[in-house]
Parts: sequence; structure tokens; C-alpha cells
Amino acid sequence: MGTLAIWAEDFIGVFKAGAETFVALLTGIIPLLIVLLTAVNALIKIVGPERIDRFGAFAARPGLAYLPLRYLVLPVVAVFFLTNPMCYTMGRFLPEEKKPAFYDSAVSFVHPILGLFPHANAGEYFVYGGIAAGITALNLPLGDLAVRYFLVGLVVIFIRGCTTEVIFRIMSRRSAKAQVA
Repeated sequence: MGTLAIWAEDFIGVFKAGAETFVALLTGIIPLLIVLLTAVNALIKIVGPERIDRFGAFAARPGLAYLPLRYLVLPVVAVFFLTNPMCYTMGRFLPEEKKPAFYDSAVSFVHPILGLFPHANAGEYFVYGGIAAGITALNLPLGDLAVRYFLVGLVVIFIRGCTTEVIFRIMSRRSAKAQVA
């Protein structure tokens, strides 16, 4: 009987711990995310969605000079303003052969932006929050982590975008040759 009582207490203990976590989220991160989402939506209204759309069309231009716009600036703007998953729709301004690379850049940036702008990917903030909890437990500053995470993310999305564009071009040529043969 004693063993059953201990199991019952442990079973309820799991739910008590879950309830404590739930209350902590309700009084901590959830209000923060709601306020951030409201502020970003207000900023979009102030800037004007049509201006953001025009920027996307500008970044779609061909040429090497537009690579940083397409695979660095455009994904950052899309993820910041439109958030995950709506940010991928910014690729609609790009020609078909550029869309896979843009998507790769944008999807690769939805995590690195979290430390500075958690509204951008609110559903995944808990991943960053877990990492941040470990950093906090080590008495290290979270600001440094957030900035480094953001900067490394910028480098990674640019490299991924350019690499995916080249790979797509190669695969398209192979596919065209296979269709001719």
C-alpha cells in the first residue's frame, strides 16, 4: 500500500509541476508575446503593408548586387514583420527559380531572431527559453547570447540562400537535359 501511495503522489506531482509551469507562462512570456505582436502589427500598419510588398518586389531583381537583399535583408524583414509562418509569403515577389532559396533563408532565420524579437516565432520561443534558462543558470548574460545568435543567423541565412540558389540552378539544368533526352 505504501508503494501505491508513493506512486499516486508522484503521479499527481507531475501534474502539479505542469500546473506551476503553466502559471509561470501565463504570468511571464504569454503577456510579453501578446504585447510584442500588438506592437509589430501596429508598426506594420504605420509603415504600410504596400511598402513592405514593394520592397519584396525590389529585392527580386536579377543580379549579384541583389543577393544580399534577397537572402539577407528580405528574410529578416519578412520574419520580423510577418512572423512565422506568414513570412514565407514574401517569396511571392520572387521569380520561381529564386523562391526555394528565399524559403531556405527565411525558414533558417525563424530561430536566430527569437532572442531579440520573440514575437517573430512565438510558437518556438520555448526552445530559446530553454537555452536561455541554461545560460541564466550559469550566470551569463542573455543579451550576449541573443546578439550572437542573431548575427550568426544572418551569416547562415545568406550562405544558405546563395547555396540553395546555385543548387536549384544546377538541378534545373539537369532536369531540363533529362526532359530533352
